[in-house]
Amino acid sequence: MNSPFPKSTSVPGQGHLVAKLLPEGISGLETFTYQYPLKLISPSRPSEDESVLVFLLSYGGGLVAGDKVNLKVDVRAKAKLTIVTQGHTKVFTSTSPDIVTRQDMHVHIASEGALCLLPDPVQPFAGSVYEQTQIFRLEEDASICLLDWVTRGRTARGENWSFVRWVGRNEIWTIPAAQEDGKTDSRERLLVRDAVILDSNRSHPELAKLRDSMHGVGIVGTLLLRGPLMKSLGDFFLAEFAALPRLGARDFRSDAAKQAAALAQATPREKWRAERLVMENNSKLLWSAANVRGCVVVKFGAPEVEDGRLWIGSMLQEEGSISHHFGDHALMCVR
Repeated sequence: MNSPFPKSTSVPGQGHLVAKLLPEGISGLETFTYQYPLKLISPSRPSEDESVLVFLLSYGGGLVAGDKVNLKVDVRAKAKLTIVTQGHTKVFTSTSPDIVTRQDMHVHIASEGALCLLPDPVQPFAGSVYEQTQIFRLEEDASICLLDWVTRGRTARGENWSFVRWVGRNEIWTIPAAQEDGKTDSRERLLVRDAVILDSNRSHPELAKLRDSMHGVGIVGTLLLRGPLMKSLGDFFLAEFAALPRLGARDFRSDAAKQAAALAQATPREKWRAERLVMENNSKLLWSAANVRGCVVVKFGAPEVEDGRLWIGSMLQEEGSISHHFGDHALMCVR
């Protein structure tokens, strides 16, 4: 018997978000759809007016082997959107290396729009296979803050980079703004393509396992910044990286008396920096920052997840741009 109803066009794992500027001058959601295993939540009454907040979740607290999530995001002109999570994105064990769990995100940010994506890190379980692609297309004066990080797994269960494969790719493109007739120039320019491949079958030939090639690092992350709203934050990371002690430089921190005298006359930022350097040294956190075609790319790694969270959170809170432009809720995953 043929059904009198049309066939469903919904696809498992697909979602679509459209953020726009409301008449009141605050950002809101025009489109908000999702299908299992993807789940999206947005507070009905936003606690802050700086941006509209969306939680990116999955049913059951994680992604089962073979799950595929495809999220499309559109940020209209002058709108601001914040995307966070409510915990680690868990990737459950795959029964076969051929069964891949995927997450794809395609984002368009219009003129003077902005997206802040500061989620909790991805936590791949032992034996999992995960691939992630995030592509961001920005009009010339749009802004983005993107954090992408991954942990070594469940340390309480003895996992230490024990997954089969984790692949993450982030691309930032600049595109021409829409013309008055609604048409767009097809010319696009790739600014950054950042790819991380952690494969247990492609580790260093002289090291038996992937965990050996990680040299004790328990979390690795990438922060990408682009656009006018991120200019101050990008300059901050570049300046702090330039101020790091260099190999061969004389380090006066070992002289307690000189250090105390210098701190007594230091500015609040200099005192904060001195405390941060001690924290980085004690936690063995390493990081770098570089300007790549107008995008600031920050890379960092730490032996413990909470050390990485504390560091990135303190950097973002000290500079202040994220809270100012998106509200304090944008930082909830890095506190």
